[in-house]
Amino acid sequence: MKYLDEYRDAATVRKLAAAIGAAVTRPWVLMEVCGGQTHAIVRFGLDSLLPPELTLIHGPGCPVCVTPTPMIDRAIALARRPEVILCSFGDMLRVPGSRGDLFRAKSEGGDVRAVYSPMDALALAKENPAREVVFFAVGFETTAPANAMAVYQAKARGIANFSILCSHVLVPPAIEALMGSPENSVQAFLAAGHVCAIMGCGEYAPIAAKFRVPIVVTGFEPVDILQGILMCVQQLEEGRFEVENQYARSVRSEGNPAARALIGQVFQVVPRGWRGLGEIPASGLGLAPDFAAFDAGQKFAFPDEAVEVDNGCLSGLVLQGRLKPEECPHFGTACTPEHPLGATMVSNEGACAAYYRYRRSPVSAS
Repeated sequence: MKYLDEYRDAATVRKLAAAIGAAVTRPWVLMEVCGGQTHAIVRFGLDSLLPPELTLIHGPGCPVCVTPTPMIDRAIALARRPEVILCSFGDMLRVPGSRGDLFRAKSEGGDVRAVYSPMDALALAKENPAREVVFFAVGFETTAPANAMAVYQAKARGIANFSILCSHVLVPPAIEALMGSPENSVQAFLAAGHVCAIMGCGEYAPIAAKFRVPIVVTGFEPVDILQGILMCVQQLEEGRFEVENQYARSVRSEGNPAARALIGQVFQVVPRGWRGLGEIPASGLGLAPDFAAFDAGQKFAFPDEAVEVDNGCLSGLVLQGRLKPEECPHFGTACTPEHPLGATMVSNEGACAAYYRYRRSPVSAS
């Protein structure tokens, strides 16, 4: 197949759904890790095509959603400093911290700017040498190369008024944390194809062996996802626990060596706090010592970390796969995209936003 519409072909989708139904002989629980996959599943109703024995649950696959409140508060504190221009991707501007969000900081006079790339922020720093430009660097391994390049270029070009507030997270440690939880019910994973396009598939093999769990690297269109589900089911039914690559058109086993080398040069692996999961060892990226001068976390002093305010948001349970968005009592009432209680209702990859867009009542009640 060469074209997008072929990966959404209704006849192919029905054949794959029938093949999954024929392969399932007992109940299984699968988790898709990527928020983009979640949106495709909900948008196209793929879960409604599956046999009742097969359950799909949504994982912590939205980088905006898993950014913890203390990190949001740090970004807000930076935005309120008169000498700082705080740059961020647009989704982050509406994620609630303990005292408002970045849009509120902007309305109160903070210089907050939405950008499309960290290189836009670097250009802004060059254009404004009297100001400190901070880029709020969030994301999984997918966005790490671009952020690493911005820092690398800042050092190479001597742009000292640029830094990043780094909140990068890594997918494999999160899968390990979920599998190690006593409340875990997941028996197979759909891994995110774009992450593996950067990092390859090798990091998943020890997890598959340790926890005896199939992991299938999968794309983001209906045919991709259903093929990935079928491959998971076939492994489970046969008692196999391997890493397989459904997304071979974009993912090589070794990933992108040049991108991996750049990440390894600019970043180092660090512990990282996750919304809903707590701190996970070796689950994040921070700047390596040679690039510490561009670390906003070291460059600026921050107020004491605020205690997270309980506003009734259950996004932590959603991110652990323990609650479907429509099961939250606030869904679609007290919590909407216009007035979100938590990050999962804000982000374009958030599970709550997907359910609100595609499965609000009366659809979700059917």
